[in-house]
Amino acid sequence: MMRRILAYFGLFAILPALLLASGSAFAGTVRIVVPSHDIARGETINEGDLTFTTVDGSALMAGVPTKMDEVKGMQTRRMLVAGQPFRAEDVRRPIVVNKGQTVTMQFLAPGVELTAMGRAMSEGGIGDTVTIQNPVSYRMIAGTVVAPGTVRATGPINAPVNKIARR
Repeated sequence: MMRRILAYFGLFAILPALLLASGSAFAGTVRIVVPSHDIARGETINEGDLTFTTVDGSALMAGVPTKMDEVKGMQTRRMLVAGQPFRAEDVRRPIVVNKGQTVTMQFLAPGVELTAMGRAMSEGGIGDTVTIQNPVSYRMIAGTVVAPGTVRATGPINAPVNKIARR
């Protein structure tokens, strides 16, 4: 009786592993998002720029979007060719803070909100983390982009840039 139970258990444990190894578990087709026309680098993607196509599941690359909402409103990092699959790494949030731009830094603490001006040392879109330089102390501050030209400080990055040797 115990052998029969172990045999059934072994069959149910081995069968899924064999299906995954042979690729037949992914043999169906998958609907993915592709550009409906060529989209140049730096353009913002609208729903009208996208369409669906089906591909063999076993040939599907990782990171390929399957929903339009995943890429709608994003900005292209490279040219996207009509009808060709692309990866999530080929798009990004639209840039609203540019390197070298003067930005407003927000510092929030319970009951207190401070703002100061800073200079962006990297670029980013809403939700991205960027580096900001405080022009008074020359300290680098990490912050999250919350709006065009506005960054919410999350903390210092390192010591002041212009260290003076003490004698």
